[in-house]
Amino acid sequence: MPISLRKDGLRFYELRESIQGISEKMLAQTLRLLVQDDLVWREVEPTAPPQVTYGLTEFGREVGEPLTVLFDRITRHMAERDAA
Repeated sequence: MPISLRKDGLRFYELRESIQGISEKMLAQTLRLLVQDDLVWREVEPTAPPQVTYGLTEFGREVGEPLTVLFDRITRHMAERDAA
């Protein structure tokens, strides 16, 4: 999920649509844990219905950078392996 949040903050529905195959319940639980661990920030706009936006904290960006490199490396390796 941090890969989905690499850029700007996203609203809950935008995150849900960017992650294939995740249920709303699982996404909500995961986001709650990421906020508790200070990897993701959460902002609620008091509208009806409330608009909730999530984004990476500074710590989340620091941790996410090497994970993104690793993810990209694995993805490239798998694509090369599948092509062979």
